[in-house]
Amino acid sequence: MASSTLYCKSYLASRPSPALRLLAAAVLLLCGLAARAEGIFIKSAELTPTEAGYALDATYDIVLTPTLEEALSRGVTLTFVTDFELLYPRWWTFNLWNRVVSEFRTQHKLSFHALTRQYRLTFGAVTQNFEALPEALAVVGRVRYSPAVRYQEVEPGNVYTAALRLRLDTSQLPKPLQIDALGSSDWHLSSDWFRWTLKP
Repeated sequence: MASSTLYCKSYLASRPSPALRLLAAAVLLLCGLAARAEGIFIKSAELTPTEAGYALDATYDIVLTPTLEEALSRGVTLTFVTDFELLYPRWWTFNLWNRVVSEFRTQHKLSFHALTRQYRLTFGAVTQNFEALPEALAVVGRVRYSPAVRYQEVEPGNVYTAALRLRLDTSQLPKPLQIDALGSSDWHLSSDWFRWTLKP
């Protein structure tokens, strides 16, 4: 009996307090929400030298809002746009008149076909089909462009600023949905501008 009492006291002493258990549950919940947070988040971006110039290689995580997922499942095409620019900063003008050295814009169109139950991704003349939405979004989030910057566009020794952004283009939505998008954050999906330096 004594050993049983000792075990119970030891167990009760080792049990976390209700407040501590509540805190642990809150942390786990927040971690789960962060992992599922809607938006476009950059994972990596770099410019690497090739024979023709600097190639852009970047990766994003894309999580659609429930509103966008529903619209996609109902036949609405979502257009994702990648914006890139390379600037030569003019510090003496307080960076108000930086020179644009190179820039480009690309777009991916994502749609869902109810008959085949597949997601279709169109990039220029290339079309790919996917069984699952995360697979299609992973391809949208892989930015490959070569050359993004040609060697003759930059001068050795200068320091340039590269800027990259991936966003949903709401102007490509059907007109009634464009009006809905004006007053709702559920329709807006964009990464922040990601900036880094390039020194040839």
